Formats: sequence, structure tokens, C-alpha cells
Amino acid sequence: MKVLTAAQMREADRLTTERFGVPSLQLMENAGASVVAFLQAQFPDLPSRKIIVLCGKGNNGGDGLVVARRLKRLGCQPSVFLFTAPEALRGDAAVNLKRWQESSGELRVVRSESDWEAARSALAAADLVVDALLGTGLSGPVEGLLGAVIEFVNQRARKVQVVAVDSPSGLASDAADLGGPVVRADYTMTFTAPKLGQLVSRDCHRVGKLVVREIGTPRQLLDEDAQLKLHWLEPGEFRSLPLRRRPDAHKGDYGHALIVAGSRGKTGAAVLAGWAALRVGAGLVTVATPDDVLPIVASSLPELMTAPLLGTDAGSISLRNLDSGGFAELVKDNSVLAMGPGLSTHQEVQQFVRTVVADCPLPVVLDADGLNAFAGRADELVARKAPALALTPHPGEMARLLGCTTNEVQSKRLDIALQAAARWRAFVVLKGYHTVVATPDGRAFINSTGNAGMATGGTGDVLTGVLAGLTAQFGADHWEKVLGFGVYLHGLAGDLAAARVGEASLIASDLIAGLPQAFAQVQSELELDA
Repeated sequence: MKVLTAAQMREADRLTTERFGVPSLQLMENAGASVVAFLQAQFPDLPSRKIIVLCGKGNNGGDGLVVARRLKRLGCQPSVFLFTAPEALRGDAAVNLKRWQESSGELRVVRSESDWEAARSALAAADLVVDALLGTGLSGPVEGLLGAVIEFVNQRARKVQVVAVDSPSGLASDAADLGGPVVRADYTMTFTAPKLGQLVSRDCHRVGKLVVREIGTPRQLLDEDAQLKLHWLEPGEFRSLPLRRRPDAHKGDYGHALIVAGSRGKTGAAVLAGWAALRVGAGLVTVATPDDVLPIVASSLPELMTAPLLGTDAGSISLRNLDSGGFAELVKDNSVLAMGPGLSTHQEVQQFVRTVVADCPLPVVLDADGLNAFAGRADELVARKAPALALTPHPGEMARLLGCTTNEVQSKRLDIALQAAARWRAFVVLKGYHTVVATPDGRAFINSTGNAGMATGGTGDVLTGVLAGLTAQFGADHWEKVLGFGVYLHGLAGDLAAARVGEASLIASDLIAGLPQAFAQVQSELELDA
């Protein structure tokens, strides 16, 4: 699904009306109706709830007035707080204010601090707040009365559910940091497409669960626009992948993933990567690891094949493996090479990694210590035989590759990922909150599955295995789809695991246990939408 800036969203709305004949008033009605449908599904006790709808003077406030009117039709008794003079509303918002008043709906006008003081007790008693104060046109920090209202709503966060209409009030629609308070929403119902600020801005975590609903803009209007290069990862992005297997399939149809991983004391990384590659459906998986730790890896999982590599005295991979074409022979007849988990930063290992990346004829997934081998010399990544290269750094690893600080990476994640992908002619999977998959041709895919429980050792090794296993099956011809699917699946498995064991207790193997359910869930959603 495409991701839009505020300006791109305005243009989409304009074209929807002018080219396709959908009146803007109908778009507003559809937006409000979609919010109410969500509220009905999410809150079965909706008619018994104390509902406050906070409305500003723009079209976002108009959306809120539609929500209030439709809630009233359902037997709810919502109160509308309007933070402007009624006569200040214009256009479609003014029409919907009139409709609300004609329905005998309760309206409290709040224009001053004294009005706000009188209204606070009613808001404090609410258990469901619909935030329609400020929409996607915000260009500066929220201050004054509205700032105080946002702060008050946030103070009530543990006692009230907050559903934001289109975007949490105060949040930048684009990636810029506006400063000022931002509503902390439990859910954000946005329309047509996600907005960039909801995914990559400093306060994007305040969106809560992001839900996107179509309200009348034809999907092809966005899909056919080649200038829109940002995508949100959701099941529709993976429709072209053959997730269902043919009845006459055999293991050779699903590829062979070779994973170079592990060293003395870090065999777990190799096991997790291999296990994950199997769990996502690779036909065959071989883990190549130093010979003195191979028995540990081999005994971990009966389905996993292993290959011994000559080791150093430190228990890591030796450069001698490159002599006489031994490693080149191992690579033959594989579909993808993944390299890095648990390799260590031993100097000989790093030289081994750099040589393999330069000469490997397979698509390569490079992670962890595989990335560390290129710290301070990342431009060497360009000189390679591999037909495709995917780098999967966390922010610290990306900082080492670029020679900057982690804070610099985190402050502009999307830009950093896109610049690195173009510079190294590689796919870049910048891990972290809202992982970014950037392509060499300037596209980016932003993921919002996953949770803080995944901030634990080994989950990155699992992702390496997931990406290797999926690449073995689906190839790298349209690798952005495969990598995006892997990132989405990895995060969804983490969400399912957290639902079972809690975020604090989650460990990497719990995530692997969630992969089958995550895979099945994506299949089911795609088939329902077909």
C-alpha cells in the first residue's frame, strides 16, 4: 500500500472529486462511517460507553461530526466538544455541523481557558475519546488551548481509549519534527493510505494500531502513480508471491538456503537462523559452521543439514576454507547465501566474509558480524559478483558502516536507508521500530508489525533465517517483495508470540514458534480479499 505525504493526500482527494466524480462531502461521510464501523467492531459495548468527540475547525472536525451523528443513530449518546466558534466552520465541515445540530446532538463550544475549565470534568468522565481536533494539514507545533487539551487527554491514557480520526492531533503528516504535544492514540483510523509521519516521524509511536480504510479514492489512482515510491507493508503487498504450494511439489521446488554462521560460544545464532529458514518453508537448509562447534549445531535440529568449515584457534572460520576452491564448491547448487549470525569479529573471519561477498555468484543476505566486516569500508560492497545483496543492519551496525553515530541514523532512518541502498546498489533492511526496506532504485517499504519484546538477543538471527528461507523459495527477481514479506512475517510472529508469553518474557525461539501461525494468517487475509 502506498504511503503519502500531506500534499500527495490533498492531490489524491482533488483527483478523486474532479476525475472520478466523488464529491468531497461524500468522502467526509465515508470517512466518518468507516470510523464508526471500526468502533462497532472494536467495542461491543459501544452504546453503554461515555463517548466524547473532540472536533477542531477544519475537515478533521467535520469527520468527527459525521462520527458523532452516526454514533447517535446507533443509540449512543456522544458529546461533541467543538474548539472553535460554530460560524468559523466552512464547507463540508459546516454542512456536517448543521446536520449534527439538526439531530439534536449535544454540542459544547470551547473557545477559552474558562470554557475548557468547565468542560474538563465531562472529558475526565469519558471512557472513549474520538480525536478529530487536527488532521493531516498541521504545519507547526500545537500550542495554547489545544495543546492543553492534548496534554489532558494523554494524562488520562490509562483510563480512556483514544481513537484518532485520520491522524493523532499534533502529529506531523510528513517526517518533520513539529515539536509540541501529540495525542497518544490507542488506534488511528486513517483514510486511503498511511501518511508518512504516521510511520517515520519522531512521534509515530503515538499512532497506536494503524488502521487504513478506503473511502472512495480508486486504488489504481495511487497504484499507477510511479512518483509514489513509499509503501506500507501489509498483506496486499505480497499478493504476487505463490504462498500456496502445488499438490505435486517436492523439496527441490523450494530452494536450498546456505547459512554461514556460528563460532565458539555463538552456536545459538547459527541454530536460530537455520531453524527460521526451515520454518518459513525452504526446501533444504544447510548451516556451514566451524568444525569444532558443528556437533552442537547438528544436534540442535534433525531437519537441519550442516557443513564443516575449517576453524581458527579461536573457534571461528578460517581463511583456509577459500583455498583450493573448497568453499566455492560448497556454494554450488544453493539458491541463496546468508552470512553473519554469530561469526565473531575475528580479523580472519572478516577477511573471509569480504572475499566471499566479492566472489559469490548467489544472492547474499548479510547480517550481524557479516556487516561488521565492512565497518569503515562499506564502499567495497559495490565491487561484487553477487546478482543481489541485502544488508540487514540494526542502527548501530548501520552507523559503523557509514562512520556516523547511531543517533544520526535514528534521526533520519528513511533517508539513511534510501541513501545507503543507492550508494551500495544493495537492498537495505534497516531494523528497529518500523523497519525500513530500501531498494537500489529509490523505493522504500515501511513495516509496522513487531513489538518491544523483540528487543532481545537472537531475533535478528531469526530474521536472517527468514529472509534466506523465503529467498530460497521465491528467488530474488522481485526481491523487495520477498524481503518485505520476511520483515512483515517476522514482526507478526513477534506480535503473536507476545500475545502468548508477554513482551518482557519473549525470546527468539518464541518468535520462531509464531512463524507458522503468522504465515497462515497472511495466506488467509489474502484469500479473503481475493
